Amino acid sequence: MSTNIQGLVDRTYREYLEPMDDLQPYTLLTSSLTDSATTVSFNGDLLTQEEEDIMEAGSIIEIGQELMLCKTLSTTLDTVDVVRGVRGTTASAHSSGATIKIAPPFPRKNVFDAVCDQIKNLYPTLFAVETKSVSAKVGYIPLSGTSDNYLVAPISAISQMTDFSAGSDETGIIYQGVAVELVDLPNPFTYTDADGNSQTITYTNNGPNKVNALQVYGVSSGHTVFVTFKKKFIEPTAEDNTLAEIGLENEYEPIIMAGVAAQIIAGRDIPTATADYITDQLSTSTFPVNSAANIRTSLLRYQNDLIEQARKDLRARYPEPVALNKITYA
Repeated sequence: MSTNIQGLVDRTYREYLEPMDDLQPYTLLTSSLTDSATTVSFNGDLLTQEEEDIMEAGSIIEIGQELMLCKTLSTTLDTVDVVRGVRGTTASAHSSGATIKIAPPFPRKNVFDAVCDQIKNLYPTLFAVETKSVSAKVGYIPLSGTSDNYLVAPISAISQMTDFSAGSDETGIIYQGVAVELVDLPNPFTYTDADGNSQTITYTNNGPNKVNALQVYGVSSGHTVFVTFKKKFIEPTAEDNTLAEIGLENEYEPIIMAGVAAQIIAGRDIPTATADYITDQLSTSTFPVNSAANIRTSLLRYQNDLIEQARKDLRARYPEPVALNKITYA
């Protein structure tokens, strides 16, 4: 299983897009490259003469997510002059030893963008879950976590119970379900805190343009309330984003990979070896493919089947709560 987006992208290549017996030619960077340098030094010992000749003027090479246009190749010096950051990619620094892919059929930036698309498309069928603790008070409680604008709705809430009938405060001993409401506020939102100071919450991430606040009903001020929220998946911004911070469970990886593969191959001819490789992968998952033309359809069927299984599991763990006038009753 992957721990971050980089691992998920690599796994998609490994399991769907790049058959090990038919890899595109690649070599390694032999000296570090700044984001403005225009000469790439490569290890020519890793390439045949035919593979090296592919880097003639007009060809594309890839390092990380950056695509470069080849201008002048020197087979004597093992260097190639390039135009940096072409086809919508961004020029960035690369370390010595980085992999150089030659004429990649499936650019890494495309695969990364497809991963982001597939994660975003999981909601509302699937969703992330986050539990937060707040201290009850009269009025609304602003939620100012770094991704709290992604919160969608409460699923459940429990709090410490004060048992007045027993003649004593049972706080901290008994917990029971309580009613809560998630309130949408404008972004940015300015309010006065308990000390009389003005505070402003602003979100500039790619999430919903709002600030969330929580209202708690029937709980004495100062008691801790634990609220479990349904939450949108956070859109990745870089390959080092972890699956945990995005809200993805490990079980969702195959869903995303199948969707990415279907998205990447849509409307294009793909190498025969790749088509055969994907067909074999689907066959092992009991989704046989009758022809190359049906590969994308089979990938989507496979993905939908995985999504349905995940949806049933999610609903079993987190049943839909009772809600009336936007107030959730645990």
